[in-house]
Order: sequence, then C-alpha cells, then structure tokens
Amino acid sequence: MPPSVTSYITATVLFEGITAQYLLKSTYQVKQGTVVLLYGVGGALGQIMAPWAKHLGATVIGVVSKASSVDRARVLGCDEVLVWRKGDLAEKVAAFTNGHKADLVYDGVGKLTFEASINSLRPRGLMVSIGASTGAPPPVEVGTLKAMGSLFLTRPGLAAHERAADVLEAATKGMFPTAFWKEFPLNEATAAHEAIQSGQASGPVILRP
Repeated sequence: MPPSVTSYITATVLFEGITAQYLLKSTYQVKQGTVVLLYGVGGALGQIMAPWAKHLGATVIGVVSKASSVDRARVLGCDEVLVWRKGDLAEKVAAFTNGHKADLVYDGVGKLTFEASINSLRPRGLMVSIGASTGAPPPVEVGTLKAMGSLFLTRPGLAAHERAADVLEAATKGMFPTAFWKEFPLNEATAAHEAIQSGQASGPVILRP
C-alpha cells in the first residue's frame, strides 16, 4: 500500500473499488457526457461508483430501493434519483434525458429490473449485469438486442481485471467516500453481519481483531 493509504481505507474500499474501476474504465469508458443509469446507489459499490462516475464527467441517474435513500444518493452526486418500483423507470429515464436515454446501465438487481433496464437504453447502448439480488436475469434472444436498437449486453467479472493501484490513488484524492459506517470487534462479528443483512448499515463495516 502507498504510505498515504491507511489499512482502514484499504479494508473499506479496495474490493468494491476494484469492481467500480473496471466497470467505469474497462467495461465501458465512462467520460464527459456519458449518461449512466446506476442501481443500488446506497450500497457499498454504488457509493463508490456514483461520485467516481461524476468525477469522470458522467450524468448519473441513480436508482434506489426506498425513498429514504434519495437524499443520500444526491449527496453522492447523482443528477437524478429514481425509486425502484415507483412508476415506469424507463419512461422517467427518457423524460430526464429529453429522449436520449442512458448510454449504459449498471444493474445489480437482476430478474425484476432487467426489462426496465433494457428499455432505458439508447440505440447501441450497453447493458451491464453486475448482480442478481432478485434472481438471475432471464435468457435473452440475440434478435431482441437488434430489435431494441442494436444493444450490447455483458456480465463482467473481477477475475479478469486487476486495478488496485488506480483505486487507491482515487481514494487518496477524495474521488469517493472512504469512511466506514461502523467498527465492530471481531468477537461481535455476528452483530456486524446482522446489521448488514437487516439493511441497518449505511456503508462499509469494519471488523477489528
């Protein structure tokens, strides 16, 4: 680790940061003017991706699961925040972008949002499936991608990317939050897991030996 990077920063951001880095710079090269639709802005990955995408010049449309997360998403830099399951998400994306729609979608929800995500893309846009919290997305006929505007679809993975140096440099420059939600001693690991699983945790959790 570089001297300026503490062990807490490394524990808090490195794994999710590497994922964010390859999604923003390799899966698709996000740059000035890119319109990004990002699910799970309130989660650990989203809290890194949203401000980092803004730093790269993107317009970020964040998607959250509950209204109480809207303000947090705006603090992270989202230009617009949509609450999942409240109205037609694709229509709202089209309205916010004056009909342009999103250049790419990062969808970690999966089965229940896949159709809305595809419908939110501009012609030749990229659908990036990064998770499946509601189950695996349905199979896609190749012809469907053509019919909906010659879309691209990918499911990237961490094993093909090594990006630690760039993540740690970005963290030290303050491009995204590096603070953790709470620290637990190792003998309270059960309580830490319960906080995460219940949704009580609003950021990364540290276990201290």
